[in-house]
Amino acid sequence: MKTIVYSETGNPSVLHLVDRPVTEPRAGDVRVRIVVGGVNPTDWKSRQGTSPGEALAFADVVPNQDGAGVVDAVGPGVSNVAVGDRVWLALAAYQRADSGTAQEYAVLPAERVFLLPSAATFDQGASLGVPAITAYRALTVAEDGPTRLHPGALDGKIVLVAGGAGAVGHAAIQLARWAGATVITTVSGPAKAALATNAGAHHVLTYTDSDVATEIRSIAPDGVDLIVEVAPAQNSELDLAVIRNRGSIAVYANNGGDEMTLDVRKHFSLNVRYQFLLLYTVGIEVVQQAAAAINEALRDGALPVGADAGLPLHRFDLAHTADAHALVESGVTGKVLVDVSAS
Repeated sequence: MKTIVYSETGNPSVLHLVDRPVTEPRAGDVRVRIVVGGVNPTDWKSRQGTSPGEALAFADVVPNQDGAGVVDAVGPGVSNVAVGDRVWLALAAYQRADSGTAQEYAVLPAERVFLLPSAATFDQGASLGVPAITAYRALTVAEDGPTRLHPGALDGKIVLVAGGAGAVGHAAIQLARWAGATVITTVSGPAKAALATNAGAHHVLTYTDSDVATEIRSIAPDGVDLIVEVAPAQNSELDLAVIRNRGSIAVYANNGGDEMTLDVRKHFSLNVRYQFLLLYTVGIEVVQQAAAAINEALRDGALPVGADAGLPLHRFDLAHTADAHALVESGVTGKVLVDVSAS
């Protein structure tokens, strides 16, 4: 089979296409024929490391966490999927050398493999994983909010999504709207505003506007219930200005800076909750709960992809995975997909 690997950290040129034998699944594992893979910022950051030429935990690594395909074989003890099932994957490459989705066949733990609803496409499946589960987690950490999303779970709530044109922001808009929330999002300009509107946001604002806090307060006079935050260092003052008493701020990235300063007195006077989240260490139970609800949203038609749905798709073949990584690293708007095999 064709496989992409890297044996040291560095720029996209460390990714190489090689031939490898197809391996058999062991107990608790599933072999999936990958149809479409997804590339996320976490994939190029893992490949890049902290400096070029670093040694890896394994001799070489197959990259990319997300993808969708067809179950090709199952190991002993697997009961959640069967041969022939269409599936989507999450955290495929986490702490494993050869389970990433940048290859024709991936063998990975069954607990990271989820049935893909019949109405959903492989493109949708490959676009879930890291962004959709991260968005789901961010929407279910509020003190006064639901621990599980479903239609009506966020009725009466106002959610602010920072960076609504990004992959996580896009999924957060869609899931929050599906669950009944009023969704406000902030973006950098008109092009991204159009995408966020297509994703389903009720109110789309430009975060560079000097009166953006006033605009948000005009929509939510008592403050917003929950903020899905991609840039806490840049947005901490804005978040404090618009969060309601006992509101929550879910932080999933550090865009714009690794450190921030908070006014302790003002935050504790409002009983504000900051919830930081990282998908890798959140626990497989949370991932599985999220996947179950995401599948419900898929069945309801709530998670479309493509420019018309607010998430442009950019495609590469497996041999050009390095180009896919480079495009994600450049900060492209939309979802980068790798066509691995025929559907």
